Amino acid sequence: MQYHGALGALMPVQETFMIGRFVFVAALLASTACSAQSSQNQGTQKLPRNAPEATVKNVPATTGRANLRETPPPFTMTRIGTFTEPFALAILPNGAALVTEKAGVLKLRWTDGAVANVGGVPRVAVVDQGGLLDVALAPRFAGNRGVYLTYSEPGKTGAALALAHATLKITQVQCVRAPCPPQASLEGLRVLWRSGMNGVGGQFGANIVFAPDGKSLFLSSGERQRFTPAQDPDQRLGKILRLTLDGKAWPGNPNFKAGGARAETWSTGHRNPYGLAFTADGRLWEEEMGPRGGDELNLILPGKNYGWPIVSNGDNYSGQPIPDHPSRPDLEAPKAWWNPSISPGGMIAYSGALFPQYRGNLFIGALGGQALIRVAVNGDTARAVEQWTMGARVRDVAQAPDGAIWLIEDEGALLRLTPKR
Repeated sequence: MQYHGALGALMPVQETFMIGRFVFVAALLASTACSAQSSQNQGTQKLPRNAPEATVKNVPATTGRANLRETPPPFTMTRIGTFTEPFALAILPNGAALVTEKAGVLKLRWTDGAVANVGGVPRVAVVDQGGLLDVALAPRFAGNRGVYLTYSEPGKTGAALALAHATLKITQVQCVRAPCPPQASLEGLRVLWRSGMNGVGGQFGANIVFAPDGKSLFLSSGERQRFTPAQDPDQRLGKILRLTLDGKAWPGNPNFKAGGARAETWSTGHRNPYGLAFTADGRLWEEEMGPRGGDELNLILPGKNYGWPIVSNGDNYSGQPIPDHPSRPDLEAPKAWWNPSISPGGMIAYSGALFPQYRGNLFIGALGGQALIRVAVNGDTARAVEQWTMGARVRDVAQAPDGAIWLIEDEGALLRLTPKR
């Protein structure tokens, strides 16, 4: 390592490589990948790189089950960083990136590759699937430097999901003997919202996405493996919530006048709503971990009930079957689903310039599936069409300002995908 670059920071050597071995399968990994794991340790479970693959019937996409075709990989991967149990990333307008680590550390990767810890991060409860979770840049970040975080907040009886806002401050430091990288910290951190239910274990959801007009945010809240809160209108668990930018119930919500959790709720009946993304037509898509099988891609509509735990295309971990979605046509069915599970991670709706052929498509990271999955969407329909096996659990996906696709893996790698030349 040597000091160099405009910021005088440590710049690690970048490793560029072509994807040497891709496996395209019509089905994803079998029971070893079931929704990341059975009930505990989703954030830390290590699956073998050569886990067995399963095959399923080639079902037409109109049924909703993934029907993937084999194509050559269209990208080259460059490893541009290494982190410890990373969970989410947000890329700044200048190409720097914030990365959360589950243990409660927020890191800033500078444009020259140097990595620095960000100060002012709230204390988190690192329990089971909890820790420091999502990070998102506020609308109009270039002017206000606002950052949103979700995390499991410690409580007397466990932990609860919290949403906080702070301002990112970057200070240039002058050193006598060597160039110094800038220092970064969060200032004025304020908790905007809490789930209101403590406990140990379970899925937090915790994904943030902003409405296309930048005036409100959507937050996914997992049901913490408690089942019934997903159908309880007075609980914030198992829901997708729509909030103002300061964490209050959005006035246009379906039950705003009811107050409390009902006023905040946009949709209900979710298990572990992991990823959220808006396509260019303003539709909100959500991907969700099922139990043993039955991972879902849903089109989220206000006031709708997506069925958990009443229906699922998967089964309980005990082996007890759950009625499939077609048994309850009054509940919203997924637009695409996977069985065996892929254990979906982060998701983006691609809009960049480097892969023009994929504009408007969804890219989903797969944890148990150890893959990047492309989903073609057209209006209110979706079809999973390609899978590129990555050989590691893909935790989050982001689009950089230049149109490159960035991935973080549970094992720590930060990867940049660019078109194959």
